Amino acid sequence: MKRKTSRPPRIALALSGGGPLGAIYEVGALCALQESLNGVDFTQLHHYVGVSAGGFIAAALANGITPRALCASFIENDNEPSETFDPSWLLAPAYGEFSRRATLLPGLLVSAMWHLTAGRKSFVHALERLGPALPTGVFSNEKINIELSRLFSQAGRTNDFRQLKTRLTLVATDLDTGEAVPFGRPGRDHVPISKAVQASSALPGLFPPVEIDGSYYVDGALTKTMHASVALDEGIDLMLCLNPLVPFDATAPNVAKVMQRGLSADKHHIPRIVDGGLPAVMSQTFRSMIHSRMVLGMKQYERSYPDTDIILIEPDHRDPELYLANTFSYAQRRHLAEHAYQQTRQMLRSHKSGLSAKLWRHGITLHHEALDDPKRHLSGPLKAPTQIGQAISRLEEIMVDLGHVVRSEAHKGHPTW
Repeated sequence: MKRKTSRPPRIALALSGGGPLGAIYEVGALCALQESLNGVDFTQLHHYVGVSAGGFIAAALANGITPRALCASFIENDNEPSETFDPSWLLAPAYGEFSRRATLLPGLLVSAMWHLTAGRKSFVHALERLGPALPTGVFSNEKINIELSRLFSQAGRTNDFRQLKTRLTLVATDLDTGEAVPFGRPGRDHVPISKAVQASSALPGLFPPVEIDGSYYVDGALTKTMHASVALDEGIDLMLCLNPLVPFDATAPNVAKVMQRGLSADKHHIPRIVDGGLPAVMSQTFRSMIHSRMVLGMKQYERSYPDTDIILIEPDHRDPELYLANTFSYAQRRHLAEHAYQQTRQMLRSHKSGLSAKLWRHGITLHHEALDDPKRHLSGPLKAPTQIGQAISRLEEIMVDLGHVVRSEAHKGHPTW
């Protein structure tokens, strides 16, 4: 493949959701990518597409906030108060929603009693009449709009899609039609960025739907996982996709990763998902549904946009760290961000042959010195790998690298990722 030199490459970034854990993974992965890829500035890409939790990150990057600055405010919380993301924003009870629904209860009770007695309906049918009194969300997400509006209104930033120096699209789902709505595109670019983030991340059941211009919107992941086609339709040269949620392969534990940390294999051994009870089963089900839909989407992207190089970055399916973590927990955020950072660096090393050839077409090279530096950390140093762990890790890199070379030869010089 020839290198594209006629103009600067058009690079886009698509970020999917995954709750706070997804955002933590994406921050760690982006920090690793920023320092490992020469020729890419993640605050000056051609187009950003964000869905759900990924909308927070996409909006910040489009406003010139670097991955490292995101880590300082979102993970470390060591910036000025005006620059810090407080997780308590997501935990305020939806008192307004509770009150609105409570006002409906007296009339609904009368209707239910009438259907049960005079209407001679069954108890279950009468009980259904009380459905509208149930809140549509447990927590209020209005603080997201308020605080992001403040953050993006500071000097050098904007809360207006039309004032950005780059393109930003935040996807939500219209609750009444079930259709994906791309905020930031013409006709919907008058909506404040902070409000679009709030709508895109309104997970049904957890947060109430968000009203914008008389319509109600919920999480953008309801229709698609990635929504990268929003940018691909513009003729992007390189599409970078980050997906934090993958189903866990409990039958093939990542022994090398465990040994690197000097732990016994039993430490993270999960023999069967069902042993974790309902939470584990539901988590695996949700992850499998989201991921299978994304895999189909990625295949469609490759067929529909053959002139675009598409790179997907996601966690290892065999890695128990991110699977065992609570999706909505901040207690482990530093450790998990560090884990995502190191895992992404490991992935880049393992796929360096195929990846280097693909990136070179767009004037991008791997920063091998940074990738091979064992002392690099995102926040704080972790326990040093054992000698056995280092040896196994190096062997994995060599085997994956060799696999890329063999496949490249088999496909007559066309590298795969």
